[in-house]
Amino acid sequence: MPTPPKISWSDLPGQAVGLWGLGVEGRANLRRVRALGITPVLVDDHPTGDLVDDLVVLPTSDGGLEALQRCDVVVKTPGVSRHRRDVETLTRQGVKVVGGLGLWMEEVDRSRVLCITGTKGKSTTAAIAGHLLEGMGYRCLVAGNIGLLPYDPALSDLSYDYWVVETSSFQVTDLAASPPVVAVTSLHPDHLDWHGDVETYYREKLALCSRPGALVTVAAGDDPVLRAHRHLLGHEVRWVSADGDAGSWTDALALRGRHNRTNALIARTCLREMGVTEASDDDCVTRAAAGFRGLASRLSEVGTVGGVEFVDDSLSTNVLATLAALATYPRRRVALIVGGHDRGIDYGPLAEGLANRMASGAGSGAGSSAASGAEPLIVLTLPGAGRRVRAAIEAGPGPAPRVIDVADVPEATAKAFEWARPDGVVLLSPAAPSFGEFRDYQERAAAFASAMRACGDVGQPISPA
Repeated sequence: MPTPPKISWSDLPGQAVGLWGLGVEGRANLRRVRALGITPVLVDDHPTGDLVDDLVVLPTSDGGLEALQRCDVVVKTPGVSRHRRDVETLTRQGVKVVGGLGLWMEEVDRSRVLCITGTKGKSTTAAIAGHLLEGMGYRCLVAGNIGLLPYDPALSDLSYDYWVVETSSFQVTDLAASPPVVAVTSLHPDHLDWHGDVETYYREKLALCSRPGALVTVAAGDDPVLRAHRHLLGHEVRWVSADGDAGSWTDALALRGRHNRTNALIARTCLREMGVTEASDDDCVTRAAAGFRGLASRLSEVGTVGGVEFVDDSLSTNVLATLAALATYPRRRVALIVGGHDRGIDYGPLAEGLANRMASGAGSGAGSSAASGAEPLIVLTLPGAGRRVRAAIEAGPGPAPRVIDVADVPEATAKAFEWARPDGVVLLSPAAPSFGEFRDYQERAAAFASAMRACGDVGQPISPA
């Protein structure tokens, strides 16, 4: 895929500008062009109304593409894949197709920007890096795929010492340049419906490591897929392992799981590579780490009902993240709720991981009712991707956990609770996005929490998280 055009927001005045896509990032793009005095053409694949900001919104398939063809520059949202034929049509006709983050990257001081990508772990790592910088006394904006856009005029303050940018694979394809330090937290098949195939996803995901300006890649050394793709990680790589000497400062973060230890070490290593001198001072880092709050819906305990712990991991939308979540409970019986929007990823590795857990006896440790012969693990599959999860488990290596198909999150939660009593874990870690049934992962998490409360309504005491 060709590198995107090297233009910035400041280059747009005086040109005919189209905005393609009006989600979270698209609305930020609109606010930015309006602040520049530009009246853009608005196009969306599925408009939710006729007008936005008093401007007409054209459907892509009904006059929208033709309107974009008359533009000099089209600022698209990350959800519009560069592999689409209509994007290729615009490019062939000489229209500059760019992304908002790429426009910003061309004019910011990139030495003060840290981009963090990865199939899983990038949100948590970005949050840790931002928290440490704030704790060291710097003004830092944690932005990008995590929700805020660094160029959005809606932000009360656009002046920061550092920007930590969680960068999705979609956003990477819109960047013509990289900051000197880039982090990669993990690599596993994902978003194949957007990128086309696994190797294209890997190549485009890791393009950030070798774009102009990139000097050092900080990468998870325990990830075998990342190791196998060393050739895509740029000239200099700093490998980070969960077994590295972290000292006691990571305890202050109060995060569960070995994978989160790796995320914390990557964050600190990045700050060192960026020349943040305080990042080399153990006492300073320990003080900065204090008070960290983990991300919502990332291994978040919702509450306990009748001795059963309910854990919201709705942000886990791929196999790697779900296996990491499951590994956090090595001695507990777990009812795993999976499924959602099917984007074509291979669930064979999930089936293999579940079989390994069954074979290892995980969930049958001391203090668990599994010790008396109960099942250590069951899987409840939601519509959509759940069908292929079941198929992968049935076709995979044994021993396989029992699989129960359910209609929705409330049914899954109720059945999981009955099975997990008296001391198990109900884990919502879907290995799939929430699109379709839910607006976003937060709405899915809210449905899970509501279903947990319904379990309490049938006479079980609820203990808050």
